[in-house]
Amino acid sequence: MPRIVKHPELRRGELLDCAQRLFLMRGYDNASLNDVIAEAGVSKGAFYHYFASKEALLEALAERLAQQALAEVRGVLEDRSLDALARLNAFLLRTRQRKIEHAAAEWALFATLLRPENLVLFHRINAAASAVFLPILAEIVRDGVKDGSFDTFDPEGVAEMFMQLGNATHGILARALASGDASEMNKAIRALERRIRLYAIALDRLLGLPDGSVRLTEPGYLRAVMKARFKAPDARPAAPTRAPIGAC
Repeated sequence: MPRIVKHPELRRGELLDCAQRLFLMRGYDNASLNDVIAEAGVSKGAFYHYFASKEALLEALAERLAQQALAEVRGVLEDRSLDALARLNAFLLRTRQRKIEHAAAEWALFATLLRPENLVLFHRINAAASAVFLPILAEIVRDGVKDGSFDTFDPEGVAEMFMQLGNATHGILARALASGDASEMNKAIRALERRIRLYAIALDRLLGLPDGSVRLTEPGYLRAVMKARFKAPDARPAAPTRAPIGAC
């Protein structure tokens, strides 16, 4: 049969798709490069033309997921008709909406990524998301300092802490995943509500704002997201549709 020649970007995308499926089904540590090559139906030479190693494949996969996540919120982040605080809150609102829209699928994704064999993949995705979003969040904070709405001497540091606060809720989410009944779920919800309230106050203080200015959550949001945990499919997802950006 004649050899099928595909555009390099199409072939590269197919390799990344295969890697996503295998890493999530088998775990990053348990899926070899030979598995990916076999799944994609390409030669080793063709694979190494695009990726020098499994590490390079992981980096490219994490970067693609981060860019996909950015594409979903880029509009509000770059909306110059809004002041800095309004842009920040619009970004948070769009992130919450996205999580509600895809709540069951995201719970299935978190359940998969938090398995021990996928911790490398989980941390690499978070690192890639931070690398993409940190400069944008820092720019928003700098804009707020310039127009006088924010008061901080280290915009980059605030942006970094913003990302770290979101990632810090993963332990609570992991416990929620393990909860087996409504009572345990309610405990997890209350714990997450307290933690998010604390983070919101911390961000207000870091930015020199009155309490309640940065809106990390809204009434009923956390309960709606957590309840979706029980609607999440038991099967492991074939591929994540977006990178997790914080947990709240």
